[in-house]
Amino acid sequence: MTERPAQRTPNRQLAALIAEAGFSNAGLARRVDQLGLEHGLDLRYDKTSVTRWLRGQQPRGTTPALIAEVFTRRLGRRLTAQDLGLDACAPVYAGLEFAATPEEAVDIVGGLWRKDSGSHAELRKIAFTPAGLVVPSRDWLIGRADDRVGRGDPGAVRIPVQGRPAVPRQRAQTERGPGQRVTAGDIAALRSVGELFRTLDNAYGGGHARQALVRYLEHELEPMLRGTYGEQTGRRLFAAASDLTRLAGWTSYDIAAHGLAQRYFVQALRLSQAAGDRAYGSYVLVTMSRQAVYLGHGREAVQLARVAQQGVGSSAPPVVQALLYAVEARGHGVLGEVRAATASLVRAERALETARPGDEVPYWARFFDEAQLADEFGHCHRDLQQYRAAAQHAERSLQLRAPGYARSRLFCRVVLASARLGLGELDQACQLGAEAATQASEMRSVRAVEYVRDFERRLEPYKDAAPVRGYRDKVAALG
Repeated sequence: MTERPAQRTPNRQLAALIAEAGFSNAGLARRVDQLGLEHGLDLRYDKTSVTRWLRGQQPRGTTPALIAEVFTRRLGRRLTAQDLGLDACAPVYAGLEFAATPEEAVDIVGGLWRKDSGSHAELRKIAFTPAGLVVPSRDWLIGRADDRVGRGDPGAVRIPVQGRPAVPRQRAQTERGPGQRVTAGDIAALRSVGELFRTLDNAYGGGHARQALVRYLEHELEPMLRGTYGEQTGRRLFAAASDLTRLAGWTSYDIAAHGLAQRYFVQALRLSQAAGDRAYGSYVLVTMSRQAVYLGHGREAVQLARVAQQGVGSSAPPVVQALLYAVEARGHGVLGEVRAATASLVRAERALETARPGDEVPYWARFFDEAQLADEFGHCHRDLQQYRAAAQHAERSLQLRAPGYARSRLFCRVVLASARLGLGELDQACQLGAEAATQASEMRSVRAVEYVRDFERRLEPYKDAAPVRGYRDKVAALG
């Protein structure tokens, strides 16, 4: 790794941060190398490299950004290369920033949409980083709605699209592009698009129409965000943008593009703050918690659920409270914390019981009903190896679940198959597993495939049994 000749001035900013973080030179070098691996880089730094940086040498390429990210994770506040006395370069964490202003948020999320809608396959290979959850969730918790988001008169300062010329004002009122006036009809269209893509996702998996969604965000939503609108319309616009960005993250998560999904979730969280919608922000955190559960990061999942609970307080509708408690329970389940998981499930059940038919429930929480709660119970009990209880709740969820939620039914069927296997009921387990495998073959969902593979790993001790051989024959016939 070649570097520039040393400067004459020692890097006192870097030295101070090394002392604050409690790093040794070797420890810092090791962390930079490890972070490089997350981004597909084979770095070979050592304590001598750090000594050179302290003497004033400037590391080349993306290394300054990697060093800044190491300190960001350690110290819990966002730091740039310049904060460390190093040359500026593109941040390796792009998309994990919790923007200071709505304008900056639009720049960040717009950049994600444009890269994702192109042929940037590497964007979908970015690693998920648990440490990247800390700063955004904290900033959301202590933050408040932006004072002003409206860009309500045609002469207002416009947010230029990076890399594109500004559209002349006389064209802004008649063409889609920077400066367009956003109407109530535009907002209604965004909501309808969200419902359409949600339906496709639930039935056929996130990979079915994800790219179409991202292109819509780039070509339709970004020009609106860079258009003209008053305060009320602006709040509604940012709320719709938050919802669609979360959905883009959700579909990315479903195809195992976990680092990209994480970035979408962080930006959806920031957009919800611009919308002034604290409750929806809690739902984004719930989504982030679910991803952490899926990836086995139980501690982070619990923390995100608790931040969401703290952020909305006791004023949230009972259905929302039930959702927040249930997601916390899932984190405890992954950690094997029986008492904590049980306590959270009980709180979720009691909260849902207090819900009344006439209660006003946010559109995004209406899916959380008795069927979903039973599903959460089933997953938790499976993770805790309480197989009889898992089977009872999974069966109840399948009985109650609406047909449109095909992927959720598949997940629950696999939970039931795993529970039956845990109870020694091999024939039933294999039959259920084969049904799930058939469903997974008809979807574009990596999660669905991974659920089935997890079940197959559980079958390994019984690989020579007749029901397992029959299961494998059925799966092989699926092609």
